[in-house]
Amino acid sequence: MKLRYFLAALSITALFQSPVMAQENDDDTTDTDVTAPLPPKKFYVGNSLDAAIFSTSLLTSPVSNASLSTLRFSYWFNFGFTFNYDPGKHFGLLSGIGIKNIGFIEKTTFGDSTIKRRVYTIGVPLGIKFGNLTKRNFGFIGGGLDVPFNYREKGFVKRGDKTKFNEWFSDRTNLLLPYVFAGFSINPGLTFKVQYYPGNFMNTSYTSTYNLNGIPLSYRPYRNYDVQLLMLCLGMDIHYNRTPKVKDLKNVKKMM
Repeated sequence: MKLRYFLAALSITALFQSPVMAQENDDDTTDTDVTAPLPPKKFYVGNSLDAAIFSTSLLTSPVSNASLSTLRFSYWFNFGFTFNYDPGKHFGLLSGIGIKNIGFIEKTTFGDSTIKRRVYTIGVPLGIKFGNLTKRNFGFIGGGLDVPFNYREKGFVKRGDKTKFNEWFSDRTNLLLPYVFAGFSINPGLTFKVQYYPGNFMNTSYTSTYNLNGIPLSYRPYRNYDVQLLMLCLGMDIHYNRTPKVKDLKNVKKMM
């Protein structure tokens, strides 16, 4: 019996409090109401994490007849920071800086061989956001530029017998890799993005040398390559200073 009276009292209390709570959460609260929370900051920093990248490429190669290269998956190391400016609730600008692991896998037409080529890049995106930015349900489009700083190439017929090498600031890829992107975000910050690199990933002018019976010879291993990367990125966008601090609200009350 006591439990029933307690639940009845609790229900009556909630009934009287609900109009007050509705009034406090009303979006039409005026600027003079010091009990209302401050609006979100227009400029804020975020953590852009492309946690998983699925990539392929539009491939033209002298040793492969595939128009699309083998699907590649990378999760390490893709990380960066975003700089956001939202002048309104439904439109915003984004930029930032980030590191990505990108590349392609080529299956050759002879010997059932596999060649993997990848680079780590540092890049800067620039884009616009449109939708419900407050609830983080919005779309975004833009472009950017990546600069490779580490190149790795790995080849094998059997996975237990691999040949590989690694180069810093290699000339095997082009120095600048421009791209365009489009995607959307859903609450609480999950992002889905398609990214396309219209330029050639490989440097067709790169020249390599080798010795044949003591005679130095040179050749261009990527002369007939045309590789345009195409990626699907799944990630998260974590905001650091989007909401004003409690002390900012106290300062407003003192001024009032």
